[in-house]
Amino acid sequence: MTGNDGKKKEQQELGLYEQIATRTVELVENGKKSLDEALAKAREELSAAGDFTREQADKASEYVRRDLSALGENVDKARDSLKKAVDPQRMTAGAQSVLARLLSGASGLLGEWAQKTEKQLEFKTGEVTSLGTLTCKACQGEIQMKAPGHIPPCPKCTGTLFRKSY
Repeated sequence: MTGNDGKKKEQQELGLYEQIATRTVELVENGKKSLDEALAKAREELSAAGDFTREQADKASEYVRRDLSALGENVDKARDSLKKAVDPQRMTAGAQSVLARLLSGASGLLGEWAQKTEKQLEFKTGEVTSLGTLTCKACQGEIQMKAPGHIPPCPKCTGTLFRKSY
């Protein structure tokens, strides 16, 4: 594959990523679909249009799913857990003891969520992602993604594993 072919392929992938992400967000915001349903519908619409193969749409959809679910899922879970743990109706005699036991039990669960969240924030060179800051796990160097694009190697140490912040 020549340099021009590679650039053209990258541009197609970025365009597909942006189209799927935009359509998925539209469907979710209109309240008509869950994230999975909206993503499937957006993928089907774009692959049915014939501009992209099913495989290309599937790959871009996985990148979009990763980015969108990392933003919303874990925030909702943590908020729900905290609401249950500090519900004012539970604050009666002995509530501090109960709360301490709840928080001890929740710490393990929150630790698991933290590990899962951290894994979702792990990105590799060559993947497509949305805008944000990528921090190299090897040297802590940063890459600012100002638009969706392929993740390059770390400019500081050529590392290929990053943590993303939005």
